[in-house]
Amino acid sequence: MFSRLTGVIPPLVTPFTQAGEIDEAGLRSQARFMLAKKVDGVCVGGSTGEGHTLSREELCGAVNIVVDEIGGKMPVVAGVIVNSTRQAVLAARDLRDSGVAGLQITPVHYLFKPDDEATFSHFRAITSETDLPVLIYNVIPWNYLRPDMLVRLMSELPSIHGVKQSQGDLKLMADLLLGAPEGKVVLTAVDALLYPSFALGAHGTIAANPAAVPGVCVALWKAVQKGDHRRALEIHEALLRFWNTIVGDNLPACVKYALEQQGVPAGLPRAPMPAATAAQRAAIDPALKAVLALEEVPSSESKAA
Repeated sequence: MFSRLTGVIPPLVTPFTQAGEIDEAGLRSQARFMLAKKVDGVCVGGSTGEGHTLSREELCGAVNIVVDEIGGKMPVVAGVIVNSTRQAVLAARDLRDSGVAGLQITPVHYLFKPDDEATFSHFRAITSETDLPVLIYNVIPWNYLRPDMLVRLMSELPSIHGVKQSQGDLKLMADLLLGAPEGKVVLTAVDALLYPSFALGAHGTIAANPAAVPGVCVALWKAVQKGDHRRALEIHEALLRFWNTIVGDNLPACVKYALEQQGVPAGLPRAPMPAATAAQRAAIDPALKAVLALEEVPSSESKAA
């Protein structure tokens, strides 16, 4: 149904109860919020969704809830954050008939790093088990895949739909965009630099800022697509100030706080992650207010008209 995964695709936070269970009502409410913000898709079980803490059963349950709530109105991507080929293959099998439009899969993320051939075999084994498009989530600091390796994976494994490029190095993003095979997508997760990523030609984003302020990120995406760089720069500056208040070791908790301030029940982080501190909340509040003020501002193009 959905041929390409592009545009603004927020990674949903996973709302947990005090007992550490997934809050289905909260997850459904968040999915409706994203639909109302006119995003291009959603991701379940990503880093912002604390996917590394979810069991196979929990991930499948969360995916089923969101797919049901979205009702085919936009694509749903399932995140897979595991430590072995076997675990990734089992997750791919679990999600085969779930109704998701694709899988977002990290390289393995524990201490030991496989070499290039082992990494290639890892993704080859996963793609042989599913017809679903696979996005490589290039985020693991000590297993960060080089642009040439990513190009090889996209070129030689047809089911690799593209790459979600993370970390803060825009040069690596630019190199990947230069080398990516035709028809593949490069999504940005460089939260501090969404605007220059879009301007360089990134095909969209799955990142924490879109999870926290989806409407603002949609406005930024549209501004760049229209060539309205004055508006895009204005949004970028406010979005960067906001990002600087939420980034940290408890980023998902800070995203949850920002959503709660917008009336979206986002629940608690899963232990041992702490909730947003009083100092973090005090910094987030004014930055959130300032960036949300840009969500509905008409473009300079329409002003001139």
